[in-house]
Amino acid sequence: MLETQDLTVRFGGHVAVNAVSCKFAAGTLTAIVGPNGAGKTTYFNLISGQLKATAGRVSLRGRDLTGLSASARTHAGLGRAFQLTNLFPNLSVLENVRLAVQASRPGAHRRGLNLWSIWSDHGALTARAHEILVSVSMAAQQDVPVASLPHGDQRKLEVALLMALEPAVYMFDEPTAGMSHDEAPVILNLIRELKKDRSKTILLVEHKMDVVRELADRIIVLHNGSLVADGLPADVMASSVVQEAYLGVAKDPQ
Repeated sequence: MLETQDLTVRFGGHVAVNAVSCKFAAGTLTAIVGPNGAGKTTYFNLISGQLKATAGRVSLRGRDLTGLSASARTHAGLGRAFQLTNLFPNLSVLENVRLAVQASRPGAHRRGLNLWSIWSDHGALTARAHEILVSVSMAAQQDVPVASLPHGDQRKLEVALLMALEPAVYMFDEPTAGMSHDEAPVILNLIRELKKDRSKTILLVEHKMDVVRELADRIIVLHNGSLVADGLPADVMASSVVQEAYLGVAKDPQ
């Protein structure tokens, strides 16, 4: 589904991501882990187009995306969670999701000035938006301005926006960051539901290893911008390179 080939970015003399080659299959959830500064979010930014690669390629379903903008990659099928920056705070919950649904159907608003078509399209978009809100347990809040939502509900809404875009690849960068102990399970349950669709690919950057162990089909480990481990969760977490680089277990503990 998704592939990076020798993906690299340099900032001056610093190599933040160093020739990372990886393939991500449909129907899998891959956790990307590593210590702070390992290059995880930078790798995400290279895939989704927020950063321009110094070298290497990104392809989706065999199509080269390397030269495309972030918005073009979204239309191609990459869905990236941006920790609330995609929300319109002064609009209602329903209006936010309806705009995302409309964005996923670019032809829906290009049928001229036929009033029946405009009303029909509006009704269909609203119905789809409401359906998505039901799936994330936010239908009761559809008329609430986004700015008044608590943090946990804003994170739920962000997942709803991703679902509205109907991407082939979901990319979550620490989806439970800043959430309370009670709020985090809601987001994780949404990801579990998304995982049931075997046509989708999910990438997850997450520091909480209990979450990684439960959700991941596969773990890749970045360290100093390089890919240092890749495999089944149990195998990767047991490897000495991960114990030292990620978990902070020294080779010769004092």
